[in-house]
Amino acid sequence: MTDNVSPLFRDIQQGNFRALARGISYIENEVTDFFSQLKDQPPFPGTIVGVTGPPGAGKSTLVDALIGEFIQTQKKVAVLCVDPSSLFHSGALLGDRIRMSEWYNHPDVFIRSLSSRGILGGLHPGILNITELLKAGGFDHILIETVGVGQNEIDIASLADVTLVVLVPEAGDEIQAMKAGLMEIGDIFVVNKSDRPDADIFVRTLRQMLSRPSHETPVVKTIASEKKGLEELMRQIDGQLQHPAAADKKYRLLTERALHLISRRRMQDIDRNEMTQKIRQLSEAGTFNLYQFIAGY
Repeated sequence: MTDNVSPLFRDIQQGNFRALARGISYIENEVTDFFSQLKDQPPFPGTIVGVTGPPGAGKSTLVDALIGEFIQTQKKVAVLCVDPSSLFHSGALLGDRIRMSEWYNHPDVFIRSLSSRGILGGLHPGILNITELLKAGGFDHILIETVGVGQNEIDIASLADVTLVVLVPEAGDEIQAMKAGLMEIGDIFVVNKSDRPDADIFVRTLRQMLSRPSHETPVVKTIASEKKGLEELMRQIDGQLQHPAAADKKYRLLTERALHLISRRRMQDIDRNEMTQKIRQLSEAGTFNLYQFIAGY
């Protein structure tokens, strides 16, 4: 990879949304990872909020409402919507951007859909570099809405400072299935569409399931379509960021991000075809040992 796009990066730093969109496309298509520019960036003072949960929970409506809350406080917001990959062209299905059309042309809101490209964790493979590029764009908050629900789709927890798990009252039958995965990574649980029947019963059940001796996981009721419950949700987000355990979590997250980037940079010079030929030669000679082979790298 070559980093020959410094003028583009400067435009991104100056808040040019077109340049930012082009830069994200460069990362998606592996034209550049902006490493030489990003390594000189100061620490990011803002927050990354992850929003995940099962289909139909109202994640996009909630994100739309959160954008409004941040904008009211004169903050600049970036939104990444990680959509299911199209089976035909691996592109993103753009329903989320349509639902957020109120903010599409707002000067302080940048919205981009990304394809997960079949990644089980529910995130685009270049999401870390894309997030770092957004940080360079001068945003105060970055919202990442992820696709799917289940044991494997928990990568958002390694990227977000605060992870919101959005559920609806009817999700009771799904809770046990989610327990091994998604239920483990939520910092705040949002029961959306809480005007539906049995919402209070569901909230009580959820709180009992989430009860831990050392820490009580917040459960917040919202009706995102009517902007209800947002004040309490914002208060809980701030509370999680100020929680004594937040610093330890931040350092763990930074460690995971560092390991991920180190792995990608070490792998980028490895030629798969050349590796296959070496494996073929050693296997045909009857001397191939996987661990000996790996030790050579």
